[in-house]
Amino acid sequence: MLKKNNRIIPALLVLCSMMIGFAPSEQQFTSRKEKEKIMGADISFLPQLEERGVQFTDKAVQQDAIQILKNHGFNYIRLRIFNDPAADSGYSPGKGFCDLEHTKIMAQRIKNAHMKFLLDFHYSDTWADPGKQFKPADWVDFDFNQLKQAIYQFTKNTLDALKAQGTSPDMVQVGNEINHGMLWPDGSFSHPDTLAAFLKEAIRAVKEVDPSAAVMLHIACGGQNRESRDFLDKMLARHVSFDVIGESYYPQWHGTLQQLDSNLQDLAGRYKQDIVVVEYSRHKKEVNDIVFHLPNQKGRGTFIWEPLNTWESVFDRSGHGKDSLLNLYSDLSKKYQIPQE
Repeated sequence: MLKKNNRIIPALLVLCSMMIGFAPSEQQFTSRKEKEKIMGADISFLPQLEERGVQFTDKAVQQDAIQILKNHGFNYIRLRIFNDPAADSGYSPGKGFCDLEHTKIMAQRIKNAHMKFLLDFHYSDTWADPGKQFKPADWVDFDFNQLKQAIYQFTKNTLDALKAQGTSPDMVQVGNEINHGMLWPDGSFSHPDTLAAFLKEAIRAVKEVDPSAAVMLHIACGGQNRESRDFLDKMLARHVSFDVIGESYYPQWHGTLQQLDSNLQDLAGRYKQDIVVVEYSRHKKEVNDIVFHLPNQKGRGTFIWEPLNTWESVFDRSGHGKDSLLNLYSDLSKKYQIPQE
């Protein structure tokens, strides 16, 4: 009978789950498929660098920066998106880098390279991080219900546009480094009910457009276990449903490598979600070793932040690849069997 009807097994699982008081959703069945390992890079600065005339080379051969990264084992690209970055108070006044139109062009380049794509919503016209979570200018006077609707609609409109050109993201961050909340002051972490309501609207939009897209909650607490648990516990207690825990790790703010390891080990044992270090720069080998050695394959992978020109970048300011660092990623990709399409 099992061979004739492959719906029997899921049905039995649902029945058994209901008997213990928990019924998994169709989305949760989807998320149980085999997980691919991630060797990722955030290269949102690429269009700005190219506008300045920077050309990227590997061993003196000029190539698209995306292809160079792929050649050295990367299989995922992360892009940030702002609401209205072209605004006077926005990230890119008058030019609009990291808006929807620039994102659509970059998304097409990523998919043309046969790589996967993580989209990072800042829900702001400019940088959002633990020290600032400014509302978009158009949302400043919105009340609670208007903000919920705006979050939902902006998320859905963005993802609909990407889906229409065949470049839907494989993973979506609903907020950037939101351990202190988002859309301040309304969505501050000191108002966890409001923050959870905002996140639910964003997640609802993601799942309506593409139920298979993984949803990440991104916090900047790489070596800070108490803060990580406090945030995750409060969101889970309010029934915020997500697939991936994203952590930033910069040692000047987030502790030692030992603290990173201790925190991620605890999170891997405590929560069902997978774990990604979605921003880091220093200690490239060590960070990847920590993530890929988490128990039960909970460590999905990493995203180096802005390797094209920031901090310990893998290219110099002229766009020339640094052989030692590019080769390091080639070695890490082979060591951890990072899949390539």
